[in-house]
Amino acid sequence: ITGTTLLVFISFTDSLSSAGAILGRSETQECVYYNSSWEKERTNRSGIEPCYGEKDKRRHCFATWKNVSGTVEIVKQGCWLDDVNCYDSNECVEKKESPDVFFCCCEGNMCNERFLYVPEATQPIDQHQSTKPQLFSTLLYSLVPIIGLAAVVLFSFWMWRHHKLAYPAALVPTHDPGPSPPSPVLGHKPLQLIEVKARGRFGCVWKAQLLNEYVAVKIFPIQDKLSWQNEYEIYSVNGMKHDNILHFIGVEKRNNNLDLELWLITAYHDKGSLTDYLKANVVSWNELCHIAQTAARGLAYLHEDIPGHKDGHKPSIAHRDIKSKNVLLKNNLTACIADFGLALKFEAGKSAGDTHGQVGTRRYMAPEVLEGAINFQRDSFLRIDMYAFGLVLWELASRCTAADGPVDEYMLPFEEEVGQHPSLEDMQEVVVHKKLRPCLRDCWQKHTGLAMLCETIEDCWDHEAEARLSAGCVEERIGQMQRQAPIIGPEEIVTVVTMVTNVDLPPKESSL
Repeated sequence: ITGTTLLVFISFTDSLSSAGAILGRSETQECVYYNSSWEKERTNRSGIEPCYGEKDKRRHCFATWKNVSGTVEIVKQGCWLDDVNCYDSNECVEKKESPDVFFCCCEGNMCNERFLYVPEATQPIDQHQSTKPQLFSTLLYSLVPIIGLAAVVLFSFWMWRHHKLAYPAALVPTHDPGPSPPSPVLGHKPLQLIEVKARGRFGCVWKAQLLNEYVAVKIFPIQDKLSWQNEYEIYSVNGMKHDNILHFIGVEKRNNNLDLELWLITAYHDKGSLTDYLKANVVSWNELCHIAQTAARGLAYLHEDIPGHKDGHKPSIAHRDIKSKNVLLKNNLTACIADFGLALKFEAGKSAGDTHGQVGTRRYMAPEVLEGAINFQRDSFLRIDMYAFGLVLWELASRCTAADGPVDEYMLPFEEEVGQHPSLEDMQEVVVHKKLRPCLRDCWQKHTGLAMLCETIEDCWDHEAEARLSAGCVEERIGQMQRQAPIIGPEEIVTVVTMVTNVDLPPKESSL
């Protein structure tokens, strides 16, 4: 018995030593490099890539490839971020059954030079695993307490995380909370989470990498399945592909630390939401017009019923949560509408389904929503969207440099009246009873275009829902005001001053 115990102790010590080696810094210094999109991305086609990373992070090599009619086509090879799935693997082996894109990773210099596909279902079973039953039983008795302790720790972590997700914060600011460790590669696609970009009521949005491109991954906890499912269904509606609607890529269900997570994958836009952009930037008159017109175009397309669409009948859709945070900006400041978790589609002969009228973000709720006096018809929901869109146009105007006056720091609609965290009662008092709206500055009226924009804003947030403009009408008006109020450059101003005499000139318009 003493000899056996000693043998167990030596085996256990050796396993701890090897585990310690695994936790140490990876020895991967360089990997085979290949990029099938080298012409498009203007990189080298192939070669050797040196791997860099933080001192406490490990480095790996990876390879992705496709099987096209029996022919292997390499997509990419190179260095990979610290990933627990690659630990202690000196061979690059894909084990998943029939993936869309094959992926493997490994540790060690140039270990991705050779890659294999060995599905788990076909792996041979070792017939000599129990050659020493006495040693096995001794090891089993020794490790049971350790396994039991690990199970308790895992269960405690699961309970803590489940409790945290069951009571999420109502709204967390959209600042970047700092870099987060990359996720393991799961599922059929080599999709790797990089960093959290935003948090909200229905989970968080990650920047992620899918093969050669960045994407956005919106992660819903399981208790928000209805919102995930509704957004997925809206994106799947005929005709939802449009330049001013966020591009949808797909959905996935993933298990993470014993919890099921629901992923919704879309295009990634580095400039983020209109809220984030206006916090950090002012906009010129032309930029304001471009953002406002493209956002209105996206909303008008969403609202429109198109029986003869090439992809099939596109129904009218009400967004029900229009706000600047749900308007994303592309690199050229073209706007696209996002976040369809509360959206409703209206199909001829069908009801809109069971729905609650008082939904959305309190700050952007129309008077009839705050009063709970909604007529559950299609046009009523579209007019609610237009009230909120008027507030978004006000946010743009408040950060525009076109008027002769100071540009205030960015503020949310009604922030002056009710602060940053209004209750439903606060909004009812201000919007319904006092019939107040955000302030339209006097200096805006002195700029031809901004004066027309103010009129459009007032027509959008009119207290009477039937008097509000449609999204298509707003799009046309913005195009008209941009043509009628072009930017006056310094040279033109000088010309006007020298040619016109004895006439009161209009106030000078800023060209910034």
